Amino acid sequence: MERPTANALEHEAIYIIREVAAQFEKPVLLFSGGKDSITLVRLAQKAFWPAKIPFPLMHIDTGHNFPETIEFRDRLVEELGVELIVRNVQDSIDEGKVVEETGKYASRNMLQTTTLLDAIEEFKFDACIGGARRDEEKARAKERIFSVRDDFGQWDEKNQRPELFDMLNGEIEIGQNVRVFPISNWTELDVWSYIQKEQIEIPSIYFAHKRNTFLRDGLIWSAEDDVVFRADDEQVEERMVRFRTVGDMSCTAAVESHADTIDKVVAEIRDSRISERGARIDDKRSEAAMEKRKQQGYF
Repeated sequence: MERPTANALEHEAIYIIREVAAQFEKPVLLFSGGKDSITLVRLAQKAFWPAKIPFPLMHIDTGHNFPETIEFRDRLVEELGVELIVRNVQDSIDEGKVVEETGKYASRNMLQTTTLLDAIEEFKFDACIGGARRDEEKARAKERIFSVRDDFGQWDEKNQRPELFDMLNGEIEIGQNVRVFPISNWTELDVWSYIQKEQIEIPSIYFAHKRNTFLRDGLIWSAEDDVVFRADDEQVEERMVRFRTVGDMSCTAAVESHADTIDKVVAEIRDSRISERGARIDDKRSEAAMEKRKQQGYF
């Protein structure tokens, strides 16, 4: 079986996004400011052009995002004239719903789940569109495009609907909601090639730049803020780096790179043999880290 062409992947994603608008009453697009969610925004624009995107974007803000990502997020929604909902993990901490992690590998990524589920309940969203892809991680490879969650927001990987012949069943019971993954069948290279073809603007941290960094566990960490824990013996050096994925500063490492244009990034990804999530320390807590998070209600 041949791999689908870029046009086929785009058409499939647009079809899925239109099905969400047709089958659900209150959808939302989960937006992180990363390349995958930015790609989803472009696909949603195409799906409903010349009308505006008919549902809001929502960002679950950990408070530990890269500043470049937040600046890009705010500028993009202003340019598009779309509604942006922001809910903050800090509020969940202040309300005593979750407890801040401490120590060398502390991160707020695990805490996002509670804030996300509370936001879904607050706005009564019945479909949440996300940018997860099956090539990213083993648990995400198990996902359906329409992934039903129970009234606690939990995912049961053993109880999923078949998806045959591109027929997407959005019928859900009261209390349930669906996570939808329009670019599930795309690869990292597919996303970058699409960004290249469409000339989509992305945050500057995706491109090579000089940054104060330090080494830990064979990974390169940003040292330009106080969010990332750094021991006294971890020396700061300026390196030419970029980020392949946009997560929390506390759990997302950089890679050494001189790819400072989209063409160079695409070439670099084409030659890479390491997953983009290899620089995400939150995925390395255990072999089943992502699957457990998804079972609890994560994206």
